[in-house]
Amino acid sequence: MAAERRRRAVGGLSGLLLRMREEGKDSIPEHPYIYETDVEISLVGGSCKNPVEKFWNGSSTMYILQKATHSEESDSMEESRADDAVYTSEVLPKETPGALALSVGRAKQLISLYTMVQNPNVTSLGMSDLAVLPPLWARCDGSDPQHTCWMGAEPLKAGNKVTGLNIYMVSCDGPTADKTRFPNLEELKMEHKIRHHSSVVTTKGFARYELIAAAAIEDTIAESGSNIYVDITWNGVEKILETPPVISAATLNIALESGDPRSPVFQLYRELQFLLALAEGLKTDVTEWPEPSESESAPKLVQEFLTDLKKKLDGDYIFEDKNETEEIKCDTAAVDSCIKSIFGERGDLDFTEQLWCKMKSVSSYQELIDCFTLVIKSLECGEIQPWIHQGSSSFLSQLIQQSYHGKMEDVSLSDITPIQMLLEIGLEKMKKDYVSFFIGQELATVTYLDYFISTSVGLQEQVHRVQKLHHMLEIMVSCTGLLQFRHENLFPLTQICMKYYKGKPSE
Repeated sequence: MAAERRRRAVGGLSGLLLRMREEGKDSIPEHPYIYETDVEISLVGGSCKNPVEKFWNGSSTMYILQKATHSEESDSMEESRADDAVYTSEVLPKETPGALALSVGRAKQLISLYTMVQNPNVTSLGMSDLAVLPPLWARCDGSDPQHTCWMGAEPLKAGNKVTGLNIYMVSCDGPTADKTRFPNLEELKMEHKIRHHSSVVTTKGFARYELIAAAAIEDTIAESGSNIYVDITWNGVEKILETPPVISAATLNIALESGDPRSPVFQLYRELQFLLALAEGLKTDVTEWPEPSESESAPKLVQEFLTDLKKKLDGDYIFEDKNETEEIKCDTAAVDSCIKSIFGERGDLDFTEQLWCKMKSVSSYQELIDCFTLVIKSLECGEIQPWIHQGSSSFLSQLIQQSYHGKMEDVSLSDITPIQMLLEIGLEKMKKDYVSFFIGQELATVTYLDYFISTSVGLQEQVHRVQKLHHMLEIMVSCTGLLQFRHENLFPLTQICMKYYKGKPSE
C-alpha cells in the first residue's frame, strides 16, 4: 500500500515537472503551479529572478519549490504526509505575493521523489522514456540543527541519459554584523587552492547599495515594485566586507513601477489613471468612477469656479484666493518640494484645463452631467467669456469659440458625449503638462514629442501615448531628484526612452 502511494506520488510529480518543462520551452510560466495542495513549484529561467544565483551558478533553468501561501497545515502533518496521504497534483496556476519556506522534512521528501523521477534504475515505478529535467531547489525554513535554508538536486547526464545526481544543502547562521565570525580571506584562498589544486587564486568583490528598496520581500521570485540600486564590482579583494575602492566599476539599475506611492509624481499618475478609466468607459460603456478626493463635490467646485469668472467679467472680482490658485498650479505638476524646480508649475492654464482640475473629482455620471450643464448654461447666457489656448481642438473648446459670436449649437448631454468631452479636455491638459516639462528641461523638442501628442489617432491611442510620456517622466524625475543626474546624462537617456516607447505597442 505504501509502495503504491509512493509510486503515485512520483508519477504525479513527474507529470507536473514534465508539463512545466514543455510549457517553458516557449515562455516561462508567469505563475507557480500547486503540487499536493501545500507546495508551489515555479519554473525559473531566462530573465526571471533567480533566488539561488547568489550561491549557485549552475543551469539557467530550474524548478523552485516553496510552501504554498494558502497552506495552513502544520509541520507535523507535512512530516507524515509520505505515509498516509493520498497524492494528487493540481496544475492550475496560482498567483503568490511572496515566498514561504517548507519544513526541512518536507523538502527532503520532495528531493527524494525528484531523485526517484530521475533514477533510470528505479524500474518498479513503470516510467519509460526517462527525460532529463532541470535542477530542482527547495526553500527550507532552517528548522533543523544545521539551519538548512535551501536543498537542491542536479541531474548529471551523458548525452540524453542521467548518470547521477548532485545533492546540495545550503545552511545559514546569519545575518550577523560581527566580522570576527567571518572566515579569514587568506584562509579561504588557501582552502580554494587545496580543493581545486590551483596555485593561483584571483578575488573579485561585489557590493550592492539600494537607493530605493523594492516593496517585495527580498530574495523571492515574486514580482517587486520600484527599486533603484547600484551594483559595484572590483578586482583584488583584500579583506571580507571591504569598502569598494574608487576604481571600482559601478552599474546603476533602475526599475520603476508606475503607481508607486513613493513617487513624487504619484498624484499625476492618479490623474492619468482617471483618463484611462474614461477611455475604457468609452470602449466598454462601463466607467469606473474614482472616489471623491475633494472635500466639496465636483458640481460645487465648478459652480464656484464659474462664479469667480463671472465676477471678473462684471468687474466685481476683488479678492483672489491665492491658495486656490496655487492648488491649481501645483495640481498640474503634483510634485513634492525636492523636484519642484525641475517640474515647473504651469501658470498658463486656460479655461478647459482649470475646468479639468475641478471635474477630475467627479464621482458619478450624474455629477458629470451636472458640471457640464452649469458650464454650457453660463456660455449660452454670456455670463463668462473664457479664454482657451490657440489650437485647442476639444468639443468644449469649439463651443467656447462659438459662444464668442453669441450662438452655440445644441448639445445633448447624454450617452457617451459628456464622458468624451471630459476625456478630451483632460487629454489636452495633460499633454501640455508633459510637453512643458520635456521642453522646459531642454530634453526634447516639439518635433520629437509629436508622436506622443498627435491628435491624428483615436482617443484610445492618444491616452496610451500620454501614458508612455508619464513613464518617461517618472524615469527623468527619479534620475534628477534622487540621483542628481545632470543634463548631459538626462538628454541621451530621454532619447533612448523616446525611441523605446515609440517602438513599443500600446498596452
